Amino acid sequence: MWLKPEEILLKNAFKLWLTEKDNEYFVLQRRRGYGEGGGGLTGLLVGTLDTVLDSTSKVAPYRILHHTPDSQVYWSIACGVTKEEIVQHWDWLQQNIMRTLSVFDSSEDITSFVQGKIRGLIAEEGKMCLVLEDDPEKFREAHLRFEKWFELPPEEKLVTYYSCSYWRGKVPCQGWLYLSTNFLCFYSFLLGSEVRLVISWDEIWKLEKTSNVILTESIHVLAHGEDHYFSMLLHLNETFLIMEQLADYSIKRLFDKEAYQKEPALSDPLQITKRGLEAYGKSAQFRTFFRLPKEENLLEVHESFLWVPFSHFNTLGKICLSENYLCFASQDGSQCHIIIPMREVVSVEKPDSSSRSLTVCVRGKRALRFSEVRDYQRLANSIRSRCGISASPQHSVSSEVIRGECQSLINHFEDNPEDVTLMVGQKDSSKAVSTEALMTVFHPQDVENLDPKMLKEKMKEQSWNIHFSEYGRGTSMFFTRKTRDLIVRGVPEALRGELWMLFSGAVNDMATHPGYYTEMVEQSLGTSTLATDEIERDLHRSLPEHPAFQSDTGISALRRVLTAYAYRNPKIGYCQAMNILTSVLLLYAKEEEAFWLLVAVCERMLPDYFNRRIIGALVDQAVFEDLIRENLPQLVEHMTDLSFFSSVSLSWFLTLFISVLPIESAVNVVDCFFYDGIKAILQLGLAVLDYNMEALISCHDDAEAVTILNKFFDSVTNKDSPLPPTVQQASVGNNDKASRMKVDISELIREAYEKYGNISAEEVESSRKRNKLYVIQTLEDTTKQNVIRVVSQEVRFSASHLDELYNLFKRQHFLCCYWTMQSPALLHHDPSLAYLEQYQLGFQQFSVLFSLLEPWGFCTTKSTLSLWVFRLIDENQDGLINFKEFCFALDTLYCGSFTNKLKFLFKLHLPPAFDLPEDGVIRKSPERGRGKVDLQAYLKQWQHEILKKEETIKDLPRINQTQFIQFSKTLYNIFHGDPEEESLYRAVAHVTSLLLRMEEVGRRLQGPSSPPESAKPTSASATEESSTEEASSTPESTDSPSSHNSQEAVEVEWSFSFEQVLASLLNEPAIVSFFERPFDFQTKLGQVKVAQLKLKVNK
Repeated sequence: MWLKPEEILLKNAFKLWLTEKDNEYFVLQRRRGYGEGGGGLTGLLVGTLDTVLDSTSKVAPYRILHHTPDSQVYWSIACGVTKEEIVQHWDWLQQNIMRTLSVFDSSEDITSFVQGKIRGLIAEEGKMCLVLEDDPEKFREAHLRFEKWFELPPEEKLVTYYSCSYWRGKVPCQGWLYLSTNFLCFYSFLLGSEVRLVISWDEIWKLEKTSNVILTESIHVLAHGEDHYFSMLLHLNETFLIMEQLADYSIKRLFDKEAYQKEPALSDPLQITKRGLEAYGKSAQFRTFFRLPKEENLLEVHESFLWVPFSHFNTLGKICLSENYLCFASQDGSQCHIIIPMREVVSVEKPDSSSRSLTVCVRGKRALRFSEVRDYQRLANSIRSRCGISASPQHSVSSEVIRGECQSLINHFEDNPEDVTLMVGQKDSSKAVSTEALMTVFHPQDVENLDPKMLKEKMKEQSWNIHFSEYGRGTSMFFTRKTRDLIVRGVPEALRGELWMLFSGAVNDMATHPGYYTEMVEQSLGTSTLATDEIERDLHRSLPEHPAFQSDTGISALRRVLTAYAYRNPKIGYCQAMNILTSVLLLYAKEEEAFWLLVAVCERMLPDYFNRRIIGALVDQAVFEDLIRENLPQLVEHMTDLSFFSSVSLSWFLTLFISVLPIESAVNVVDCFFYDGIKAILQLGLAVLDYNMEALISCHDDAEAVTILNKFFDSVTNKDSPLPPTVQQASVGNNDKASRMKVDISELIREAYEKYGNISAEEVESSRKRNKLYVIQTLEDTTKQNVIRVVSQEVRFSASHLDELYNLFKRQHFLCCYWTMQSPALLHHDPSLAYLEQYQLGFQQFSVLFSLLEPWGFCTTKSTLSLWVFRLIDENQDGLINFKEFCFALDTLYCGSFTNKLKFLFKLHLPPAFDLPEDGVIRKSPERGRGKVDLQAYLKQWQHEILKKEETIKDLPRINQTQFIQFSKTLYNIFHGDPEEESLYRAVAHVTSLLLRMEEVGRRLQGPSSPPESAKPTSASATEESSTEEASSTPESTDSPSSHNSQEAVEVEWSFSFEQVLASLLNEPAIVSFFERPFDFQTKLGQVKVAQLKLKVNK
């Protein structure tokens, strides 16, 4: 590898390097301790020094130096891993450089020419790389070490690397941590002791920052039941963040099948960079904080002051600019923040260049003044270009007027709510779509009603109107502490839908997608899928006590919203609890608004909640458990097993407390959720447990604890609710007991914010990432244990062997997905299916793994025999092998009797294994996980498996001439390379001749007039041998056996039964002892673990 020329000192270098070749201008050297002789103790010391000091020479023990005769200065220009590589560079210098150097007069010119030429070669090599690293030269050297030490496939992309210590027990090993797209790797070499660690991201259970007495601060990684600690990192937080992002990227790509189509930096696993990951992380954080659509990316960040008119001072913060939004957040993030859609911006002015300020005027007669913006000119141009606003001279006439108007708006800051347009560009909705919130239809407010609750409701509305006049209304409203205080007190019924839309960001989704909901409704109309069936089943279970859902109006609206969403997002489709949530949304929002609120909840605010495995809810339950340990130590001391709270709180998270609280109280919780996200639910959960602390501590079992919580929820009321009794939800428990102790929801929410409001959104997100790894791996481990339990009943492998086999089987699946974004193999993994069917291998994956595991070495990845084995064990002919089928084959070959092993080999040469399918290719599996499940087919398959009787040797058909010849070839292949190869070959030849003589005698006794029955069925396959060669080159060969001519069809062919073959082979002790020879399966598994990745390298 050519290196950027660097000056080096040779005063003591000759003690570490030996000169192999030299001439007038160049020297080729070898590192002491490498190559011939090894170097003894000197070699160990040099190797240790190289690793600790990150010397390139550890993996590049050869180098070429440039020098001139009249100078003592040497320049390193190339290095090499092998002698052949460095000699190629040496020869190139001899042929292309040496002759040219003679024309220069001075040594300075020679050195300058050589350096320029080497830099040119490096630049040419750099053109092959699509992404530039921060320090290309150092990164090239690190990548060279990474490839040499870990022998991973060349496609594996190194992202970054760090110097650190890895703890083996109580002993630290100083070395280098390498983070690549799919693997976490560590290498250390100390005095001959080499430590090499490779862990794939999809195998990690825990990834967290820890500290203890010995390790002040370190990164803890748990994988395969082993703990790994990395410390002494110079940039520990940066390292941990990159590790966290890579683990999350791997989980989403491999388990969630996320394609990152709209994220260029992450769309290709071969081009992942540290810079790209950091940019993606910042954009994700930006979208989460401001509740923006997932298409938005953080483009620019500017530090500035914003004039806050309601406080009459400038607040310091950051302007964040994306494709369609201008956002500002004060420095602490809690004082105030504002979101301005670019579509709302009217003009951008620069009233005072000396203060580096600019004014942004928005619709609704609003203006924002930013000052002390370092690059205010660039910011102004960016906003103008994204809004389509021109700053050309023809607008200069009105600029003064606009500037004066903006200034007056800044000074007085008066808002006109009537001019605010929340929804822009909406198309006319279909007549079938409801345009009113159900609450306004079924419970219209009586203006003349002056009872105390209605008066309090009017006071709430007045408080919010005052807030709007001071802080703005609609999309350009300031979000402040006062906004949260008003939310905690309760949102008026009339404003609930509007504020939900605003706080969730759904208002922006709806404004930028006019008519989208109507299209979804029309396209999904009349569709029949598994999702629509489940929706129909649950429609009448959604708030059945509410009058709105006792009529066709409410049920139809609920059906349209849920069906349209299932059509929009088939990956989620429909999940239980979505109906309960959507029914509450429809009470306070128009139908189209309810749809976009559902989009915001499912796709942004509660990610991964609504799928078959409800991973998001399980993750947040784990976060909840962490918070219980941190905030409620008394409860933890009494109830050491917190899994009880996980089972109880699942409905709290899935339905936002709607399923456990009366509806008039639950909507207050939903108010807080739309403003603060999942943090509000976690806080309320802690407050509920804290409120019932004494009762929970005194309870004796889980059932008693559940009863306590249920009674508590029945006692929660909303004393300010203006809803009539017909709308309010009745208590489930005993009304007399519940009336003794009433808990007001507003007081409970206020207490939750006072006690646990210090929990930050950043802490929750960090805890989510940390717990997601553990939750997914727990689910995966549950799947594995269930599969092993089923398979262990039918094979003779031990549980530990099955565990290791399953890991290899699963890893083989992922090896096909590591280096491509949309591998077809990803479709072979479907967590929604039965345990045995979740991971399956196609032929290419199977052939690689089976060739590594089979005991005799007769089956290679490209051999026809691997195809025959695949067809034989693929019982349902879907082109996929599950773990059970795979284990059956290995169990027969390793643990089966002589008869069973021979029967397996015999069946490999019979249809359907030996013959090609009718269409000539392996049948591909149908697309799974979509559409209706064919229950009848499942029942028939189950019945077939129950009634299936044990196959006897008499049930096997006879083997014809072509098949027997191939069977003999297979035996020769199995015996090849065995120490007893010669005697085994003689035994096969003896058996073959014996069988042929027996067949000949049989034909003579049978007479020429009556050909054997096997002649007819076997005549069509007489040409199978000729097609075998082509089938070996590709499993998808389309050749089919050609028909014989009439003369060949008349020819009488011999055939054998399995009993004849078995009896003949049993008479050969050499063959019997070969097949009954025991195998060390544990050693084989260890070899396959090492070879699995290397085989990918060789391929």
